[in-house]
Amino acid sequence: MNIHFKLICSFLALVLLSGCNKKSSTQEPAATKTPAGTPAAPATTAPAAGTSAPEAANSSAGASAETTAKMAAADWALKQNEIKSDPNGQWAIQATASSTYNDAEGTASWSANQATGAPNVEKYADDGAAWTSKTPDGGIEWLDLKYPKPVHATEVRVRESFGSGAVIKIEVYDEQGAAHAVWQGNDPTTDLNYLMVKFPKTAFTTDRVKVTLATNVVSGWNEIDAVQLVGTDQ
Repeated sequence: MNIHFKLICSFLALVLLSGCNKKSSTQEPAATKTPAGTPAAPATTAPAAGTSAPEAANSSAGASAETTAKMAAADWALKQNEIKSDPNGQWAIQATASSTYNDAEGTASWSANQATGAPNVEKYADDGAAWTSKTPDGGIEWLDLKYPKPVHATEVRVRESFGSGAVIKIEVYDEQGAAHAVWQGNDPTTDLNYLMVKFPKTAFTTDRVKVTLATNVVSGWNEIDAVQLVGTDQ
């Protein structure tokens, strides 16, 4: 009787111990929670395939430079249009010069008459649609222009299209044909642009402008596309 009782007790103890060990082995750990108030990591975007961080920065700088260049070009175009459309501006109808390339006359390329009318050279380059002297770097050369209407002048605009920066003097002529220097100095013009000379309104009326160049100060051919006289009849 005592032996059977001991056997039964031993069997029950083994069953209970086995059950406790199984529960311990299958119990899952508690889930880890993010503490309240902890911010999530910010989202990031990977660079485009094949683009490193330095390349992306260079691309951005290049785009900025391109935008700046486009804005400058637009401003330049607007200024050119403003000059061409100036109601007080007029373009020459006749011209003579100290010399012309290849002794050009009439409407031949590089003749003095190529400096009459509105500007028609659209890029900085050697172009037969502008006037130039017979030889480059020869020294003093001049371009003399006549306009359709006498005005009390306030400004002269010289559109230089190649070898810019060689103008040294601008004169206007009164009714008696006497020359009056309205500017003399160092021409700061570069590339395709205007040398714009403003001065007090002349007491006399003028329909003639003379532009003098020192062709030896800027090497190569020095070309003038057009010259605008600005003024009013009062």
